[in-house]
Amino acid sequence: MSRIGLKPINIPSGVEIKISDKNLVEVKGPKGILTEQINPDMEIKIDNGVLTVSRPSDLKRHKSLHGLSRTLIANMITGVTEGFEKSLDIVGTGYRAAKQGNKLVLTLGYSHPIELIDPDGITIEVPAPNKIIVKGIDKQKVGNYAAKIRELRSPEPYKGKGIKYSNEVVRRKVGKTGK
Repeated sequence: MSRIGLKPINIPSGVEIKISDKNLVEVKGPKGILTEQINPDMEIKIDNGVLTVSRPSDLKRHKSLHGLSRTLIANMITGVTEGFEKSLDIVGTGYRAAKQGNKLVLTLGYSHPIELIDPDGITIEVPAPNKIIVKGIDKQKVGNYAAKIRELRSPEPYKGKGIKYSNEVVRRKVGKTGK
């Protein structure tokens, strides 16, 4: 039984939801518009400001799609009302980030600086040279872009140098010991 899929979603004021005939869900809110194609097997109903997702049968496939569909719609509603953000920390001597227009310039110990252009729907903030904040309304895009930035210099286990998520704990290893 999908416990997540059974939870109803309260639709906040200022959010409009349109569902087309093939379960194309469009959510419009104060921060923007998001659309997502939900599996046509799932039934989506809106009653009195509450959205519910139900499944046609108890097949394993339908059970997994039930929770997924509900979570995708809930994330879209959260995105257009509050938005999502990921915070990254840069650890290491000489490692830093800077914002130049719509470009993120990273100096990570390579022979050249790395320049990344902000994708559509995502904004980057650099409040300090060792901190990056990725913001947007689409949770998947925010997470993917933050992961792309992190993989440019993943944190290493000996000194912890690299780019890590703010809430990430890097497991440290003991270095070699001399005689």
